[in-house]
Amino acid sequence: MTGFDSTTYLSVTLAGLSVASFMMAGNIVNDIVDSTIDEKAHPYRPIPSGRVSSEFAKRFAASTWLSSLLLMVACSIVLAQRGITWLGVPVIWSIAAFLMLTYDLGFSSKNRGLLGNISISLMVGAVIVFGAASTGSLDSKLVWFVAATALLINLSREIIKDCQDLHADEGRDTLPASIGLERSRMIAYVIALAGLVAAALPYYIDLLPMQWLALQIPAILLIITTNGLLSSGQDQKAQKSLRMALLFGLLGFASSVALS
Repeated sequence: MTGFDSTTYLSVTLAGLSVASFMMAGNIVNDIVDSTIDEKAHPYRPIPSGRVSSEFAKRFAASTWLSSLLLMVACSIVLAQRGITWLGVPVIWSIAAFLMLTYDLGFSSKNRGLLGNISISLMVGAVIVFGAASTGSLDSKLVWFVAATALLINLSREIIKDCQDLHADEGRDTLPASIGLERSRMIAYVIALAGLVAAALPYYIDLLPMQWLALQIPAILLIITTNGLLSSGQDQKAQKSLRMALLFGLLGFASSVALS
């Protein structure tokens, strides 16, 4: 793992801006693809309302994709000039770009239920790994535990969101549509528990001091209590609870590292 100096801060800043541009582009593409559906479901959004034309949105999406690409290349160059392993940066960016493009376009994994859930969750985990790559820290075991925690909790949340939207998801082969709400909720909870294990393991295998496991208690409690919400069919509250669990889990990791 590299030490933090002005060069490292520069590479992290470039990586962060690349991620921000990447996410902006992905959201715009999603809005363009869903514009016809949104004419009925969300008529006040920019494209359906006519405030933004589809052509302008396409040009803006292309510019943000290009910005993300150029910022990623700049980050790689900064790392290479410092003699830090840089290959992980373009590799992770390319994998995330493939997942994002196939989510909305071509293969359209967003309409393939669980596969779309996994794609989105992989991109969430990739943000953590991409940040580590921008500092030459891909060899850190902790990074992969943090990424696994984010991936698993988000995957559970995506499945629960599909449970919540079951009756509105026409044309999507979601897990709840395939196996039913009860089984889907059970699977989602098991995946969330796996995320809890991933969050706790770094403390048990001495990657982080055991006393700072207490910082993960809010996330742990939010995940455990999700079971009651799911059992009573409160999918909206359950997915929001997992969103907060992910936030508190990441804050717990950050605080543990800062205090170690």
